[in-house]
Amino acid sequence: MAELTFEIKKREISSKGNLKRLRKEGFTPGVFYAKDVEEPYYFYIAEKELNPLIYTSETHMVTLKTDDEKEFKAILKDVQFDPVRENVIHVDFQGIKFGEIITVQIPVVHTGASVGVKEGGILTQFIHKLDVECLPRQIPEKVELDITNLGIGDSLYVKDVTMKNAKILNAEDAIIFTITPPKSVVEEVTEEAVEGEEEEKAEPEVISKGKSEEE
Repeated sequence: MAELTFEIKKREISSKGNLKRLRKEGFTPGVFYAKDVEEPYYFYIAEKELNPLIYTSETHMVTLKTDDEKEFKAILKDVQFDPVRENVIHVDFQGIKFGEIITVQIPVVHTGASVGVKEGGILTQFIHKLDVECLPRQIPEKVELDITNLGIGDSLYVKDVTMKNAKILNAEDAIIFTITPPKSVVEEVTEEAVEGEEEEKAEPEVISKGKSEEE
């Protein structure tokens, strides 16, 4: 697994005004925490430096080097984005200890060209990251799934994933990838169903009279 190193600067617990000022200056506030660390370590980092870590399809181990001569081994645990600008406004790092099992999220990507897609089907991905338990040195960078043989109506499930030295925590019957029918086919089936219902409603209703005409 690839490792990245970042230079961070310590900060105090800040007010909203100070955090806003940091972001305007191009910095992203963050926090580091770990089981063997009594107090969270609050810091800030240049936003652009985080790009190789956040905008990637791989998991990275991270070394955080502080301006007060501390060093932390960690993984990225959480990222918060601005709902309007979509830039990163906060990051959380979780400390890791070699030899101790941790829980991480591993990105899922696909390889190959699906048979179903070639036939007009639509590829849908329901799970973009798998929750996994493993040792820090055995964290997979990503999970690659071959979708070549997926036809229209076929799916790949969590149970279809094999990982060495790691335990997947997601439900086995959860769907990761599926190939749905083309939109035109779905619309045609829907229209047929609606027409069938309308025909049923259009049939005359026979009502028996209480008395015959002779009476």
